[in-house]
Amino acid sequence: MHAFSFSSTPNIRFGIGERAALPGLVRAWGRRVLLVTGARSFDTSEPCREIEQNLRERCELERLRIAGEPSPETVDAAVKEYAAFSPDVVVAVGGGSAMDAGKAIAGLIASGRSVMDFLEGVGRGCTYEGPPTPFIAVPTTAGTGGETSKNAVLSVVGPEGFKKSFRDERLVARHVVLDPELGVSCPPGLTASCGMDALTQLLESFVSNGANPMTHALAREGLCLIRWALPRAVECGTDLDARGAMLLAATLSGLTLANAGLGAVHGLASPLGAFFPIPHGTVCGALLHEATKMNLQALRRRCPQHPAMERYAEAARILCRQSLPTMEEAHEALLERLQAWESMFDMPRLGRFGVRAEDLGKIAAHSRGNSMKGNPVELTDAELIEVLRRRL
Repeated sequence: MHAFSFSSTPNIRFGIGERAALPGLVRAWGRRVLLVTGARSFDTSEPCREIEQNLRERCELERLRIAGEPSPETVDAAVKEYAAFSPDVVVAVGGGSAMDAGKAIAGLIASGRSVMDFLEGVGRGCTYEGPPTPFIAVPTTAGTGGETSKNAVLSVVGPEGFKKSFRDERLVARHVVLDPELGVSCPPGLTASCGMDALTQLLESFVSNGANPMTHALAREGLCLIRWALPRAVECGTDLDARGAMLLAATLSGLTLANAGLGAVHGLASPLGAFFPIPHGTVCGALLHEATKMNLQALRRRCPQHPAMERYAEAARILCRQSLPTMEEAHEALLERLQAWESMFDMPRLGRFGVRAEDLGKIAAHSRGNSMKGNPVELTDAELIEVLRRRL
């Protein structure tokens, strides 16, 4: 068994109605709260409105609405706007965008520094020294796992865009509150794309070069939950068992990605999300089957004894709930399951978002970031382009 380390984990509270614990958690640090939410969905959710009301009754509260995926400019503007308020704690309630924005703001508001001082790959390369403001994460969607990870993903979309992380152990939330009732109003399409994001993170971290016994254990549990909960949550959004299972699976995926790394889907998702207005979960759902198929083909050709071959087979036995005695049978069943879900959840093709054949080389060339390092086999640019071409 190889040596490994495992990053810090938030205090996690799970259960129906656990949102009621928020005011007490906040008051452990003070009275001033910056509440970071989405732009619209928060206000149409009765449980979310209840959170805001309870916090306003017991705390001094300012609210920031995040429209779309946060950019460095959005974070820097918020740090400047709320510096005088000087919150004792930042609470993010919402999807991945709220999580990323809240995490970054909490990391910077005490110092007033620009996030561009620390953003990987495109920033100024400064060393983050803090101090972070305590951060509490309350996810309402089950996808990115951002509530448990140590990085805030920020984007600039356009021909010269980027999708990069502000990353540090001190950005990890102090508390995560998982309340299944908060996801009931999430529409089927968003439930599906977020769920495919969580599935991708669990599968990629399960076969990653950086995986270890702890991430394997967590990924197994997450895959077991997704197997039954994802179709049910998409079909019946009021099923609290399914909503709760998906929340937990997504949170587990945040822990596994933070400690094991990811793979080709997320490597490609970074430039796709930077150059084109494609939601992250949609990219994952669109590419997971073809990227997994290419990985398996490349592993068979170049390193058939790689441990990932058995990991893929184990994932198939979990997701298909079958014995699948041979590795070949298991790999084929895995690909069939992923393709079936891609079709069932109507994952769109990349061309719908303006991606053209002439863009594929540029996308592949910009895919070699941190996420790609965990991929169990190094894919060539030609192989990556083929994955993209099959989903145009």
